[in-house]
Amino acid sequence: MTSLLLSEINEQPQALRRLLAAETDHVAEMGRQLRSDGFNYVLIAARGTSDNAARYGQYLFGALNRLPVALAAPSLFTLYQKPPRLQGALVIGISQSGQSPDIVSVLQEAGRQGVPGIAITNDLSSPLAEAAGHVIGLHVGEERSVAATKTYTAQLAAIALLGLGLAGQLEDDNLLKNVPAVMEQALQSESQARLAGEKAAGSDRAIVIGRGFNYATAHEISLKCKELAYVLAEPYSSADFRHGPIAMVESEFPVLLVTMGDTFRQDLSALDAKLRQQGVQPVTLGDRPFSNAGLHIPVPAGLVEWLTPLVAILPGQLLAYHLARARGFDPDQPRVIRKVTLTH
Repeated sequence: MTSLLLSEINEQPQALRRLLAAETDHVAEMGRQLRSDGFNYVLIAARGTSDNAARYGQYLFGALNRLPVALAAPSLFTLYQKPPRLQGALVIGISQSGQSPDIVSVLQEAGRQGVPGIAITNDLSSPLAEAAGHVIGLHVGEERSVAATKTYTAQLAAIALLGLGLAGQLEDDNLLKNVPAVMEQALQSESQARLAGEKAAGSDRAIVIGRGFNYATAHEISLKCKELAYVLAEPYSSADFRHGPIAMVESEFPVLLVTMGDTFRQDLSALDAKLRQQGVQPVTLGDRPFSNAGLHIPVPAGLVEWLTPLVAILPGQLLAYHLARARGFDPDQPRVIRKVTLTH
């Protein structure tokens, strides 16, 4: 029987096409409305996989819109009942289900304080959507696998659409239209992803390193390895990794380096060389292998760097899937976790 998870990984190019067709004009109009609201920073509330989409938002809204971005502490709104003053904020809640009470509470507080709020969700009738003044739907259809895949890439695309809309660039920008075709190419890396999963299967620890826009990719790959393969995969930026955690790496320790674009290529290449001096053989996932690279999982080049997380994550999802299989686990039946998690 075909894996639900693998099927939904492969659905992502078409799911993104549906999102772009349904939401591009809507988000362009939303951007025109929001530009008149006078906000000067963004506050994002999210949990789990959606929190990794929020990390992408930190870089995207910072780079594209020059806006400071903060990640909300939802327990301030619920358990502590001490919500911060939101004057000047654009508040965004991200949740595939739109059900979690703590994320909903942040959007409800935005409404009480009279600041603009946006819900990014796959359920347009959810409490999160009802609490928001604006809604961006994901349009990916029902996500039946417990581990999120197509809702994650749709959330990234929604954030990119919103950034372009806020910048007033969406009407003239065709960059996003190229992404589904590049995703289809990225899915051709499954054999290399399988080899990487088999290589790491004997360890219950791993490190995933990315930086910049793909810091979010490192976090999401590590989360998938935890959820599906029960590997303690820790995400780091290459900068933070040098500030202490590098000491725990020893020979044969699984390390994945996510390297997309030119901005951090020299930095990550230097880290790759340093790790090799310590007896580690890192796996690279990206648009170009390093000169001395061993196992490399290719990701198509050609997208602007701020869009690369939408395609780099696909081979990462495949890696986590095959890692789970190689360790003898069913990726369609992860233990303990459920599709919808309600937190306060």
